[in-house]
Amino acid sequence: MNTIPAQVRRERILRVVSDREFVRVADLSAMFGISEVTIRSDLDHLADRGSLQRVHGGAVVRHPTPRKERTFEESLGAQAEEKAAVGRLAASLVSPGETVILDVGTTTAAVARALVERSDLSDVVVFTSGLTLALELEKAIPRLAVVVTGGTLRPLQHSLVDPMAGLILEAVHVSTAFIGCNGVHPEEGVTNVNLPEAAVKRRMVEAAQRCVVVADGSKIGNISVVKIADLDAVDLVITGASAPLEAIGELQRRGAAVEIAS
Repeated sequence: MNTIPAQVRRERILRVVSDREFVRVADLSAMFGISEVTIRSDLDHLADRGSLQRVHGGAVVRHPTPRKERTFEESLGAQAEEKAAVGRLAASLVSPGETVILDVGTTTAAVARALVERSDLSDVVVFTSGLTLALELEKAIPRLAVVVTGGTLRPLQHSLVDPMAGLILEAVHVSTAFIGCNGVHPEEGVTNVNLPEAAVKRRMVEAAQRCVVVADGSKIGNISVVKIADLDAVDLVITGASAPLEAIGELQRRGAAVEIAS
């Protein structure tokens, strides 16, 4: 029988949630050797106290958005070489005459730069919700036509979200959507750190014949707050050499196609 006092156990649970950002009830039950009913009670108690946030199947860490979501500029230097490699591999999938969507983010910005560098591309139309990406792509006009979705500006990522951003995405059908994220997990799918951008990302996935997730290795195996898509909605995950091999293997066992950029 587990004899850890409830208060001590809850403090330890909170540390686990804080370290991992998302933890499932079943995992906590196995970790502490107590029933899922007791774990749910502990999580509800911590949620009522404002220490964490309950979500379906578990809990996520609760803290102010600025601590959870880095700005575009703060993320730009992180694993820059790996993101550039991911960007080049993703851009190699685009053919002349195609219409594609580029999601907001520093990895998709690397895709944008790689598209600009491809002098063989012409008559390519790119829809994007990122102002920074649009400026990157501007260098290749008129070989590339750049369409900005419009919407409400989020200054953290220089991204355009609802209201309005989804209207244009609901009206278009493209060959490929390149989607950025904060986590790719074999069970929880593709997730992101904030609701407004996740809603736009979901519309991007729905508008495309093919969904390609671009994520540096630090995102593989992670779970963030808001689901973008289940794994079976993703046609390809492109990541970098730093991605944990165990997590890649689990994604592949779940049926995901994964390519590692070098």
